[in-house]
Formats: sequence, structure tokens, C-alpha cells
Amino acid sequence: MQFCRFLPLDLSAAASPCYGLLDGEKIHELSAPPWFEWAQAPSNWRQAEVRFLPPVEPSKIVCVGRNYAAHAAELGNEMPKEPLIFLKPPSAIIGPDDPIVLSKYSQRVEHEGELALVIGRRCSHLGDHQDPLAFVLGYTCLNDVTARDLQNSDVQFTRAKGFDSFCPIGPHIETDIDPANVLVETYVNNDRRQSGSTTLLAYSCAFLVRWISRMMTLYPGDVISTGTPAGVGPLVAGDVVEVKIPGIGVLRNPVQAAQA
Repeated sequence: MQFCRFLPLDLSAAASPCYGLLDGEKIHELSAPPWFEWAQAPSNWRQAEVRFLPPVEPSKIVCVGRNYAAHAAELGNEMPKEPLIFLKPPSAIIGPDDPIVLSKYSQRVEHEGELALVIGRRCSHLGDHQDPLAFVLGYTCLNDVTARDLQNSDVQFTRAKGFDSFCPIGPHIETDIDPANVLVETYVNNDRRQSGSTTLLAYSCAFLVRWISRMMTLYPGDVISTGTPAGVGPLVAGDVVEVKIPGIGVLRNPVQAAQA
């Protein structure tokens, strides 16, 4: 199944964003977010009649650094002995086709295309006998936009990763893929810059859910982003960046100059 979050273009038709179930070009409105008990509402929409929003509103976005050996090497870093995690603020989230706005405080902003997990059930301190993926609703694309110069100068990643618009996510949530074997690609102006399979992850999706749940409680709608393949590179105003994952779709965002 493919779940989305949207706003009808005819604002008189709905007062607030809706969750939906994608069915080809049709969207069936849902009575509740897909991680709760839901039913199909009476309203249906065509994709052309809506604006797609970020498919989640998480309490937190947990990101994993240096989870592909080739990416760690390209930045001159050793592979971590345990997962290297950091948080992006929910205020950084934007949706499909929303602009990534460069920061006037950074001279080098880069793309990082990633596979992201959306939590479907509250989980905390998962045991070795429990299946971590049973707590995952589905999967989506995420761009862990990074001010690389600030990341290199700061001790931790918060500033470099946390600017408004530095977390594009979407276009929707796909429930029926195998996260252990998907291809993650990033294109800038139709030029492929990143391409890597999740078979190369140092720490698998299942491992990450269990490990992170032992540090912090994960709530429905929370996001875990699993790391980026090699090939990260700079973004400049006027670029269009796309994160593509077969079975999920394409997360497309234009890039705008820093605001005065």
C-alpha cells in the first residue's frame, strides 16, 4: 500500500491536511493517520486535485551517519564501531516539490539521498526475540541536506543538519518493499550523483530499529533515516535534486538561494 498526506487544491473542500491511500491516479481519503486504525472516508480525489505534503509529522527524525563504507571513505572518516546517530528537528521537514532554501551561514550545502523508515507502532527496548520490522509502517525517500562546512567545523551535527527545509521527505509511504535490498539514487539536474544498494548498509534497517529503541522510545510516525551512499555533492540555487527509490518513487525539490 502507498499512503500519502495531502491538501486539496480547492481549499473550500477541506479545512486541514488529509491522509490518503493511493490507488493509481486516485486518492482515497482516510479517517485517521495510517499508523492508527483507519477507514476510507467518503471523499476521493484525483492526484491532479491535490498538493502532496510531507507524508509524516514525526516527533523526531533519527538519522544514521556513515552507514555506507564508501560514503565514510569519501569524507575521510573511519566507519563507526556502533551506529552513529543524530537528530534533525521536525521544523526542517519539507515535502515533495517544496524548495530547499540554502543558508547564508554556509558556503557548501550538499545532498544526501537516503531510505527512511516510518514507525507504525510504539516501540521501546525491543528484545532480541522481537522482529523490529514489525514496528515499521513503511518506507519513504529522505534527503539529509547538510551544510558540509559547518559539519566539519562543529563538534556535532545539529547546526549543519537542522536548518529549515533541510529535510525533504516523501513523496509517500510504501509498505510493501524489502528494505534490505533497494537501490537509493540521487540526481541533480538529471545527472546521477549517488547510487547505492541497501545491501551495503553497515547496520541493517532491522538492527537500527532495535538499537535505537533501546536509546529512545519510538512513536508512530517517527522517522529513521538509514544513511547515504557515496557521491554526495554541492547544491546551488537553481538546481533540482531528486531522490529515487524503486517501489517508492521520486522525491523532487528545487533549490533556492539563501534568504536575506
